[in-house]
Amino acid sequence: MEALVNAGGKGSRMGRCGIEKPMQLVGGVPTVKRVVDALSACSRIDRILVSVSDNTLETEAFLDSIGVETIRTSGESFMDDLHASFETMHGEYVLTCPSDLPLLTTEAVDEFLDFFKPGEMQSAIAVVDEDTVRSVGITPSYTREDGGKNWVLSGICIMSREGTLRGDYLEEFLFKTGRIDLSVNVNTKAELFLARGLANHNGQVSDVRNRSAMVHFDL
Repeated sequence: MEALVNAGGKGSRMGRCGIEKPMQLVGGVPTVKRVVDALSACSRIDRILVSVSDNTLETEAFLDSIGVETIRTSGESFMDDLHASFETMHGEYVLTCPSDLPLLTTEAVDEFLDFFKPGEMQSAIAVVDEDTVRSVGITPSYTREDGGKNWVLSGICIMSREGTLRGDYLEEFLFKTGRIDLSVNVNTKAELFLARGLANHNGQVSDVRNRSAMVHFDL
Protein backbone atom coordinates (compact mmCIF):
# COMPACT_ATOMS: atom_id res chain seq x y z
CA MET A 1 0.00 0.00 0.00
CA GLU A 2 1.12 3.55 -0.69
CA ALA A 3 1.21 6.14 2.09
CA LEU A 4 0.76 9.89 1.81
CA VAL A 5 2.05 12.25 4.50
CA ASN A 6 0.48 15.71 4.45
CA ALA A 7 3.06 18.41 5.20
CA GLY A 8 2.01 21.39 3.12
CA GLY A 9 -0.30 23.27 5.44
CA LYS A 10 0.22 26.78 6.79
CA GLY A 11 0.47 25.69 10.43
CA SER A 12 -1.25 28.91 11.49
CA ARG A 13 -2.27 27.62 14.93
CA MET A 14 1.39 27.15 15.84
CA GLY A 15 1.91 30.90 15.56
CA ARG A 16 5.09 32.70 14.61
CA CYS A 17 8.02 30.62 15.79
CA GLY A 18 10.47 30.73 12.88
CA ILE A 19 10.30 26.98 12.25
CA GLU A 20 7.89 25.21 9.90
CA LYS A 21 5.56 22.94 11.81
CA PRO A 22 6.76 19.67 10.18
CA MET A 23 10.32 20.62 11.15
CA GLN A 24 9.57 21.16 14.85
CA LEU A 25 11.79 18.85 16.90
CA VAL A 26 10.42 16.17 19.19
CA GLY A 27 13.10 14.08 20.83
CA GLY A 28 15.63 15.91 18.67
CA VAL A 29 14.01 14.71 15.42
CA PRO A 30 11.71 16.70 13.08
CA THR A 31 8.11 15.58 13.49
CA VAL A 32 7.79 14.80 9.77
CA LYS A 33 10.79 12.45 9.94
CA ARG A 34 9.35 10.65 12.95
CA VAL A 35 6.19 10.00 10.93
CA VAL A 36 8.12 8.89 7.84
CA ASP A 37 10.32 6.58 9.94
CA ALA A 38 7.28 4.91 11.53
CA LEU A 39 5.70 4.33 8.12
CA SER A 40 8.97 3.17 6.54
CA ALA A 41 9.21 0.29 9.02
CA CYS A 42 5.78 -1.07 8.01
CA SER A 43 6.23 -4.13 5.80
CA ARG A 44 2.97 -3.42 3.95
CA ILE A 45 3.86 0.17 3.04
CA ASP A 46 5.77 0.07 -0.23
CA ARG A 47 5.86 3.77 -1.12
CA ILE A 48 5.80 6.96 0.94
CA LEU A 49 5.01 10.31 -0.65
CA VAL A 50 5.06 13.57 1.30
CA SER A 51 3.02 16.52 0.04
CA VAL A 52 4.73 19.89 0.57
CA SER A 53 4.01 23.40 -0.64
CA ASP A 54 5.32 26.96 -0.69
CA ASN A 55 4.36 26.99 2.99
CA THR A 56 6.95 24.31 3.80
CA LEU A 57 9.98 24.86 1.58
CA GLU A 58 12.43 24.03 4.39
CA THR A 59 10.57 20.76 4.96
CA GLU A 60 10.81 19.96 1.26
CA ALA A 61 14.55 20.65 1.21
CA PHE A 62 15.11 18.51 4.30
CA LEU A 63 13.13 15.57 2.93
CA ASP A 64 14.90 15.78 -0.41
CA SER A 65 18.25 15.72 1.41
CA ILE A 66 17.40 12.41 3.12
CA GLY A 67 15.92 10.80 0.02
CA VAL A 68 12.21 11.02 0.86
CA GLU A 69 9.92 11.45 -2.14
CA THR A 70 7.93 14.70 -2.18
CA ILE A 71 5.28 16.35 -4.32
CA ARG A 72 4.66 20.09 -4.45
CA THR A 73 0.99 20.96 -3.94
CA SER A 74 -0.85 24.25 -3.43
CA GLY A 75 -1.09 24.09 0.36
CA GLU A 76 -4.42 25.89 0.15
CA SER A 77 -6.58 23.08 1.54
CA PHE A 78 -6.35 19.48 2.66
CA MET A 79 -8.63 18.23 -0.12
CA ASP A 80 -6.79 20.13 -2.86
CA ASP A 81 -3.47 18.69 -1.72
CA LEU A 82 -5.00 15.22 -1.34
CA HIS A 83 -6.37 15.17 -4.89
CA ALA A 84 -3.16 16.53 -6.40
CA SER A 85 -1.17 13.82 -4.62
CA PHE A 86 -3.60 10.99 -5.41
CA GLU A 87 -3.39 11.83 -9.10
CA THR A 88 0.32 10.92 -9.05
CA MET A 89 -0.20 7.70 -7.10
CA HIS A 90 -1.14 4.29 -8.41
CA GLY A 91 -2.45 2.01 -5.66
CA GLU A 92 -6.06 1.02 -5.10
CA TYR A 93 -5.93 2.29 -1.51
CA VAL A 94 -3.79 4.95 0.16
CA LEU A 95 -3.00 5.42 3.82
CA THR A 96 -2.93 9.13 4.63
CA CYS A 97 -1.27 10.59 7.69
CA PRO A 98 -0.57 14.11 8.96
CA SER A 99 3.04 15.14 9.47
CA ASP A 100 2.23 16.44 12.96
CA LEU A 101 1.74 13.10 14.73
CA PRO A 102 5.23 12.74 16.23
CA LEU A 103 4.50 9.88 18.64
CA LEU A 104 3.30 7.63 15.82
CA THR A 105 4.67 4.08 15.97
CA THR A 106 4.93 1.33 13.40
CA GLU A 107 2.94 -0.89 15.77
CA ALA A 108 -0.02 1.52 15.64
CA VAL A 109 0.07 1.67 11.85
CA ASP A 110 0.28 -2.12 11.58
CA GLU A 111 -2.77 -2.51 13.84
CA PHE A 112 -4.70 -0.10 11.64
CA LEU A 113 -3.64 -1.98 8.50
CA ASP A 114 -4.73 -5.26 10.11
CA PHE A 115 -8.15 -3.72 10.79
CA PHE A 116 -8.68 -2.53 7.22
CA LYS A 117 -10.24 -5.08 4.86
CA PRO A 118 -9.70 -4.17 1.18
CA GLY A 119 -12.79 -4.83 -0.89
CA GLU A 120 -15.04 -4.97 2.17
CA MET A 121 -14.11 -1.40 3.14
CA GLN A 122 -13.60 1.68 1.00
CA SER A 123 -12.52 3.99 3.79
CA ALA A 124 -11.36 3.71 7.39
CA ILE A 125 -10.25 6.21 9.99
CA ALA A 126 -8.41 5.73 13.26
CA VAL A 127 -10.12 7.35 16.24
CA VAL A 128 -8.95 7.58 19.84
CA ASP A 129 -11.28 7.51 22.83
CA GLU A 130 -11.77 10.96 24.35
CA ASP A 131 -10.71 9.88 27.84
CA THR A 132 -7.26 8.87 26.57
CA VAL A 133 -6.78 12.14 24.72
CA ARG A 134 -7.81 14.20 27.74
CA SER A 135 -5.64 12.11 30.06
CA VAL A 136 -2.48 13.31 28.29
CA GLY A 137 -3.52 16.93 28.73
CA ILE A 138 -5.23 17.70 25.41
CA THR A 139 -8.70 19.20 25.11
CA PRO A 140 -10.16 17.93 21.81
CA SER A 141 -11.58 20.58 19.50
CA TYR A 142 -13.94 18.04 17.96
CA THR A 143 -15.35 14.65 18.93
CA ARG A 144 -17.78 12.25 17.32
CA GLU A 145 -20.07 9.88 19.17
CA ASP A 146 -20.25 6.20 18.32
CA GLY A 147 -21.34 3.27 20.45
CA GLY A 148 -22.11 5.49 23.41
CA LYS A 149 -18.60 6.96 23.57
CA ASN A 150 -16.90 10.06 22.21
CA TRP A 151 -13.97 9.62 19.83
CA VAL A 152 -11.26 11.97 18.58
CA LEU A 153 -9.94 11.85 15.03
CA SER A 154 -6.28 10.86 14.89
CA GLY A 155 -5.80 12.09 11.32
CA ILE A 156 -4.81 8.67 9.97
CA CYS A 157 -7.08 7.30 7.25
CA ILE A 158 -7.16 4.67 4.55
CA MET A 159 -9.26 5.44 1.50
CA SER A 160 -9.99 4.30 -2.01
CA ARG A 161 -7.76 6.41 -4.24
CA GLU A 162 -9.93 6.27 -7.37
CA GLY A 163 -13.15 6.63 -5.40
CA THR A 164 -11.78 9.76 -3.74
CA LEU A 165 -10.72 11.25 -7.06
CA ARG A 166 -14.19 10.57 -8.51
CA GLY A 167 -15.86 12.17 -5.52
CA ASP A 168 -17.68 8.97 -4.55
CA TYR A 169 -19.31 8.64 -1.15
CA LEU A 170 -17.02 6.39 0.89
CA GLU A 171 -18.51 4.78 3.97
CA GLU A 172 -16.17 5.27 6.92
CA PHE A 173 -15.29 2.37 9.19
CA LEU A 174 -13.90 3.39 12.58
CA PHE A 175 -10.77 1.81 14.00
CA LYS A 176 -11.32 2.53 17.70
CA THR A 177 -8.31 2.60 19.94
CA GLY A 178 -6.88 3.96 23.17
CA ARG A 179 -3.34 4.34 21.86
CA ILE A 180 -1.40 7.33 23.14
CA ASP A 181 0.79 7.32 20.04
CA LEU A 182 -2.27 8.29 17.98
CA SER A 183 -3.46 10.89 20.46
CA VAL A 184 -1.13 13.86 20.07
CA ASN A 185 -1.46 16.01 16.97
CA VAL A 186 0.93 18.95 17.25
CA ASN A 187 -1.02 22.02 16.13
CA THR A 188 -0.12 24.46 18.91
CA LYS A 189 2.93 25.31 21.00
CA ALA A 190 1.28 23.72 24.03
CA GLU A 191 0.80 20.45 22.14
CA LEU A 192 4.41 20.60 20.95
CA PHE A 193 5.56 20.96 24.55
CA LEU A 194 3.34 18.05 25.54
CA ALA A 195 4.65 15.81 22.74
CA ARG A 196 8.23 16.55 23.76
CA GLY A 197 7.45 15.66 27.36
CA LEU A 198 5.76 12.39 26.42
CA ALA A 199 8.61 11.42 24.09
CA ASN A 200 11.18 12.14 26.80
CA HIS A 201 9.17 10.25 29.42
CA ASN A 202 8.81 7.15 27.27
CA GLY A 203 12.37 7.20 25.96
CA GLN A 204 11.82 5.50 22.64
CA VAL A 205 8.59 6.25 20.82
CA SER A 206 8.09 2.52 20.32
CA ASP A 207 7.59 2.22 24.08
CA VAL A 208 4.26 4.09 23.90
CA ARG A 209 1.68 1.34 24.44
CA ASN A 210 -2.03 0.87 23.97
CA ARG A 211 -3.10 2.22 27.33
CA SER A 212 -4.46 5.35 28.93
CA ALA A 213 -1.78 7.85 29.86
CA MET A 214 -0.84 8.23 33.49
CA VAL A 215 1.60 11.10 32.86
CA HIS A 216 0.61 14.74 33.31
CA PHE A 217 2.49 17.91 32.43
CA ASP A 218 1.92 21.52 33.42
CA LEU A 219 1.69 23.55 30.21
